[in-house]
Amino acid sequence: MDINKILDFVIQIAVLLFAVSIHESAHGWMAEKFGDPTARMQGRITLNPIAHIDPIGSIIFPVILAILHAPVFGWAKPVIVNPYNLRNYRRATIFISAAGPGSNIITASVGVGLFLLLKHINFGLLANPGGWEVVGLILFNLIIINIFLAIFNLIPVPPLDGSGILEGLLHGDALYNYQKLKPYGFIILLLVIYTGVLDIIARPILSLVITILMRG
Repeated sequence: MDINKILDFVIQIAVLLFAVSIHESAHGWMAEKFGDPTARMQGRITLNPIAHIDPIGSIIFPVILAILHAPVFGWAKPVIVNPYNLRNYRRATIFISAAGPGSNIITASVGVGLFLLLKHINFGLLANPGGWEVVGLILFNLIIINIFLAIFNLIPVPPLDGSGILEGLLHGDALYNYQKLKPYGFIILLLVIYTGVLDIIARPILSLVITILMRG
């Protein structure tokens, strides 16, 4: 493996750990706003990736994807929320679930702004082109990985965040019937991934973002 591939690998893993740390911290922060201090008490409202690492989802799975030259993504330990502490449970469920992918979208947006700004002012390009390339690579991965995480987590399949948002919006029989899907959520999620549905959803969004970055 040459030095460029090693650098790309290290950057992707580091950016992923940062992205999932933001994601889980946002869940915990929003839960605290609705009255549940559990995440704060467990030290989960932090950008320190050590507090969020899931050995399989945060390390092993992303490393395998990187070795296979597949898009790198993964997951962290889920933040625990005590529903008995929450004010206005239904509203809280929507906001807590949306906070994770929302934080990734905000992070990606900031990354887009910085990428375009540095591109236009040629930050460090003349003095240190190698440094510019590394900064650009970091920002590019920051944008793509955060957007992909947001798209993936917004899929309304249990146990993803999209299912929490949908549960908070549904009522009566619709909610009851939707909750019946929970035992089959993992199977449905595998089908979404392996049938290419996730790719169909994510590809046009990522293509648009990449076009903005390259032409901006």
